[in-house]
Amino acid sequence: MATDLIELKNLGKTSVQWLNAVGIRTLEQLHEAGAVVAYCKVRDRGFKVSKVLLYAIEGALIGAHWNELDCEHKQRLLSEVKNYQG
Repeated sequence: MATDLIELKNLGKTSVQWLNAVGIRTLEQLHEAGAVVAYCKVRDRGFKVSKVLLYAIEGALIGAHWNELDCEHKQRLLSEVKNYQG
């Protein structure tokens, strides 16, 4: 199993740098935050991100390519982002 963020499915150098910039440096920290919180922290830090980053983080956490998330799963994530009160 991947232990370093760069080893996770969907996450590349830039997304890992963004996560590191908001204090998420380990797989454990990413699991603790969850996809929605991690995405919102990156977005709120001022990085120009799209919803694909949200799906990529979620996919990384569950071991799936972000394109494999079904529509309902994506909609739930977007709803959680909308309601995020960071």
